[in-house]
Amino acid sequence: MNLESPKVNVEKSAQYLFDALTDVKNFEKLMPENIAKFEVLDENAFIFGLKGMPEIKLKMKDKVAPNKVVLGAASDKLPFSLTANINALTANTSEVQLLFEGEFNAMMAMMVKGPIGKFIETLAGNMNKL
Repeated sequence: MNLESPKVNVEKSAQYLFDALTDVKNFEKLMPENIAKFEVLDENAFIFGLKGMPEIKLKMKDKVAPNKVVLGAASDKLPFSLTANINALTANTSEVQLLFEGEFNAMMAMMVKGPIGKFIETLAGNMNKL
């Protein structure tokens, strides 16, 4: 299952956004308002929970400065990745798009597609808060 957020323009340099997104504690600023839990586990991992959803642990999987940050599920039960693609438009403006890739069975994909699509849309929309 592949989902894409809309591309958002952010009045920050690509390097600034890359640095902000590789610091996992900054993801709390991107979370939707209905967040029930956010906890940094170490410099490369955090756990979050949204009301009515199971808690999810994410860890840093890959970084390609200043264009790409990849987070992945820390558990193999629900394998997925969340990639932030950062594209510099000018010295102080960047375009960010989030890509979600997950391996779910058809039933699970049907159930999570809507909430996850809305979630990555919110994360992208909140990039200006970094």
